[in-house]
Amino acid sequence: MKQLKISTLSAAALTVFLLSACGEKHAAKDDHGTKAPTEKTADGHAGGGEKRTHFSDKSELFVEFPTLVVGQPATFVAHFTWLANFKPVTKGRLTVVLAGGAAPEERFVIDAPGVPGIFKPVVTPKTAGQRELTLIVESEQGTLRHELGTVDVFVDAKAALAGHDDHEHEDAGISFTKEQQWKIDFATVEAAKGIARESIAVTGTIKAQPDGEALLAAPMAGLVRTAGSFPRVGKAVKKGQVLAHLVPRLGGETDHATLEAAAARARIALEQARRERERMESLFKDEAIAEKRLLESRANEGIAAAEHDAARQRLGQLGDGSGGITLRAPIAGVIAAVPVAPGAFVAEGAPLIHIANTGKLWLEARVPESEVGRLGTPSGAGFKVDGFDRSFTIDPGKNGKLVAVGGVVDAATRTAPVIFEFANPDRALPLGVTARVQLFTGRGQEGVLVPASAVQDESGAQVVYVQTGGESFERRLVQSGARDGDKVAIVSGLEPGQRVVSEGAYLIRLSTSKAGPSGHAH
Repeated sequence: MKQLKISTLSAAALTVFLLSACGEKHAAKDDHGTKAPTEKTADGHAGGGEKRTHFSDKSELFVEFPTLVVGQPATFVAHFTWLANFKPVTKGRLTVVLAGGAAPEERFVIDAPGVPGIFKPVVTPKTAGQRELTLIVESEQGTLRHELGTVDVFVDAKAALAGHDDHEHEDAGISFTKEQQWKIDFATVEAAKGIARESIAVTGTIKAQPDGEALLAAPMAGLVRTAGSFPRVGKAVKKGQVLAHLVPRLGGETDHATLEAAAARARIALEQARRERERMESLFKDEAIAEKRLLESRANEGIAAAEHDAARQRLGQLGDGSGGITLRAPIAGVIAAVPVAPGAFVAEGAPLIHIANTGKLWLEARVPESEVGRLGTPSGAGFKVDGFDRSFTIDPGKNGKLVAVGGVVDAATRTAPVIFEFANPDRALPLGVTARVQLFTGRGQEGVLVPASAVQDESGAQVVYVQTGGESFERRLVQSGARDGDKVAIVSGLEPGQRVVSEGAYLIRLSTSKAGPSGHAH
């Protein structure tokens, strides 16, 4: 997960950022499991106003509007947020609909937001009574529909004041405005009841399968030559593909030039023996020679042919006409390393080309001997690697399998290995990296599941921040249980359906220590 680096903000700028908040009260349940607040606060309009929050499958709506009175214009301030990235909806046509109550439907339209994310339609009701309020945004990414339930439309200001006398005004909690949320890496998620698998935290290493990695080494000292294009890191190769040639060092029986000369002499000798045999056959046909000489010529041709074949085989062991030993890919995969350059002289045994098949990898986790008894047969694993925002999960039977659980504790590290094979997503993971691993033991714990990033450690206390409205939050002490990959089970302090802050919780916490003016600058 991305984290906002507070150190990059000046203290003055951060203070101004945190103090630009506006408050709201509580939430009422909607179809998506989140309470939609129906708060009433005093403003310049008769009878106060309302704030409501509603979640659809694509967007969040937080809307503020004054009490509705027949014939009186009421400006709505509607904040629309995309749930995919929690950024403002920047384009779209908003329609506010008042319907039901045995009265004609009333529609009020605004063509675009005044500022990114904030629409300000003016609603002038014509009919008093309880009306169904719906806000609809037609955007390039589809239609966003938020049905907010009933709203009272009063016949006059006096009736509006009387209608609000019995409403209590509750504390706004922690205020954190939409404008603040849109500027940072911010997200909320709905807590859901479920089972978290118990796990053991260990370290591990990403490795290639035993037959998924090959290192070509020099069979003897010599010069490296190209075979077409020279291998480069990241290039895909097929099994048996010619990658390069190695020209052995001159001297001794393996001198390439000497073997070429020997092969040429053998070829010439064979040609001479063939001609001699043909001449003897012609003379024998004319009865000019004895049969013995014909048989000798045929034997000499056979010996010359055998010597020619042997010379060609010796030459073929060192090259195929390219002047060296042919280096072929022993497996299909990707070039991982090429520690030599064309024309370089290498010693016998020197590494030349490293090939790896990164389609399937191994995760080798090292389990401390103190945890081996808890492990049992692992039911899967989750892990994170530095440099990747996402986490990875291995589910045996889906994207991987358990290869082995080591039965011997290493004398040096006092750990036992657990190995999983898994499909490398998009071949993104490199070999050799260290991973922070959660090994699932197979046992589970029931609780309310939230992202592990939502749980904050505040002086030893476990805290989550619950969204009680579009711009209001509540600090909640919780008790966490088993961690299942990126999720953790909350066993007390949180109810299913409540939304918790999964990104940006630290800034909300920081805002509680600040004091200053509250309110929007819409």
